[in-house]
Amino acid sequence: MARKTTTDDPLAPVTLAVGQEELLLDRAVRQVIEAARAADPDTDVRDLTPDALHPGTLAELTSPSLFAERKVVVVRNSQDLAAETVKDVKAYLAEPAEEITLVLLHAGQARGKGLLDAARKAGAREVACPKMTKPADRLSFVRSEFRAAGRSATPEACQALVDAVGSDLRELAGACSQLTADVDGTIDEVVVARYYTGRAEASSFTVADRAVEGRAADALEALRWALSTGVPPVLVTSALAQGVRAIGKLASAPPGLRAGDLARELGMPPWKVDRVRQQMRGWSADGVAVALRAVAEADGAVKGGGDDPGYALEKAVVAVARAARPSQRR
Repeated sequence: MARKTTTDDPLAPVTLAVGQEELLLDRAVRQVIEAARAADPDTDVRDLTPDALHPGTLAELTSPSLFAERKVVVVRNSQDLAAETVKDVKAYLAEPAEEITLVLLHAGQARGKGLLDAARKAGAREVACPKMTKPADRLSFVRSEFRAAGRSATPEACQALVDAVGSDLRELAGACSQLTADVDGTIDEVVVARYYTGRAEASSFTVADRAVEGRAADALEALRWALSTGVPPVLVTSALAQGVRAIGKLASAPPGLRAGDLARELGMPPWKVDRVRQQMRGWSADGVAVALRAVAEADGAVKGGGDDPGYALEKAVVAVARAARPSQRR
């Protein structure tokens, strides 16, 4: 069977998966195995950890087969391999065997760097599997999940999903898979709210985001849903206050600052600055003052100063949305 040699080919002689994001590492392995079994359903897969590899083990696993069977050999945590085994792997990299695909999983740090460099020098196909620590990275991941599934999701839906589910990539992937399977048509933030409003903090911030964007109807819908699912009213007033204050802080920031300097000046992560910058269109200093007064009144009402916390919150949401759109103010 002819061997493909393009670096994008999962059946390249060696695949090097570099990083510490377990979901991406597992996907890199699965892609190779699926490609191998598509070419030969009888492909033999050996999935090994460093303690299972001893001097001579790799040579035994990759020795030519009498029946020329295809084989995938996966070596996890290759940065932890013993020195003698590293020599075996480097020797194999110089002369990889036919019908065998070696997959090396490496954390990408200083430990075991010699093996990493040797694999790259040998022309291994490389798959990046970095740990996604930034919200913007997770947002990009969610978008790519929907694209890969051939589905359309609004930017607001993607952000709402990240806000609701959190930082665990497996949970985010599972959420995207569930929405893709259960929902027809475009996936929007209303759909995301229907499935994932169990996270009270995320629900309250959804209300605040829609309000400071001037989207009164959407904010009221999100508010009613949040209250119906048990979100404490005090969380909503807190989120509204934070949203309006962020608008005021950005509006009064020194002009001409670079993105990183601006983030430090405001005490916000860069992704938050970008979102607030989009939300502040239409706002004025007077609007911020009006909105903060409305939120303060609602906060007093939900903490015992009023008879109907829900009504107080609705008034505040409408007031904030009107403050965001000068033409709507009376």
